[in-house]
Amino acid sequence: MDRLDRMQLFVRVVERRSFSAAAADLGLSRSTATEAIKQLETDLGVRLLERTTRHVTTTLDGSAYYERCVGILAEVEEADNAFRDARPRGLLRIDAHPLLTRTFLLPQLPDFLARYPELDLHIGQGDRLVDLVREGVDCAIRAGELPDSGMIARRLTFLSEITCASPDYIARHGMPSSPRDLEGHVCVGFMSSRTGETMPLEFMVDGAPQLVPLPSRVTVNDSDTMADLARLGFGLIQAPRYRLEPDLESGTLVEVLKDFPPSPTPLSALYPQNRHTSARVRAFLDWVSGIFATAQI
Repeated sequence: MDRLDRMQLFVRVVERRSFSAAAADLGLSRSTATEAIKQLETDLGVRLLERTTRHVTTTLDGSAYYERCVGILAEVEEADNAFRDARPRGLLRIDAHPLLTRTFLLPQLPDFLARYPELDLHIGQGDRLVDLVREGVDCAIRAGELPDSGMIARRLTFLSEITCASPDYIARHGMPSSPRDLEGHVCVGFMSSRTGETMPLEFMVDGAPQLVPLPSRVTVNDSDTMADLARLGFGLIQAPRYRLEPDLESGTLVEVLKDFPPSPTPLSALYPQNRHTSARVRAFLDWVSGIFATAQI
């Protein structure tokens, strides 16, 4: 293992906070990774990492060395890409919501992998916020306004949102004709993973968003469960249209307050700043941007 290989391994150990995870990412055994870092520390004459039974953290020297390594490795990759056929290769780790993945990405995935035969893909799925650097994720697709996280964000599209409820719920509570008619109604509470608070319903009234908090007997933090509860008649929900379109077609759910839709939700791709030159990430961003540029949403 040469110096650049050791630097790459060191960066991945720092980001993953684990020798085992970093070794697995790079196709190495844990013992090989451990010995390589020990050799790097010996060559430099400083201790770079503090090791415990559960975590790996950097020393002060290790933090400074990590920042230098990130810059050097990015410049090396950029230089290599400028003078060779920089085809994407290796493992690309992405994270996206399961339904969004199944609806938009999977149908076109065969073409993407056929275009880049040296690229392998790992797809993580969930609603929770992902620490891209710590978990070794190259790119995540997320809906909503994004917090200032130090990540680079590329806007992909806007998702149209709708308000829905089951026919049984409407039979019991009535069909409102405006947000003013929502007194006495209830919603399925959805807890934001960013704020930890239950989100109010939102309606566009005369071109401006109007927030309407409603009581809820059941609160969830998973969008699939929220949709299931709406089908069972537990209350109003708001979600992207693509998610509920099959329910609208089958009659399991009905749209409510069509003239007062929620504001569209931005959809973005997030990736760490130190990976912006990766050919793998660039190829994925171009591909996924093309998907949402033509999607009917």
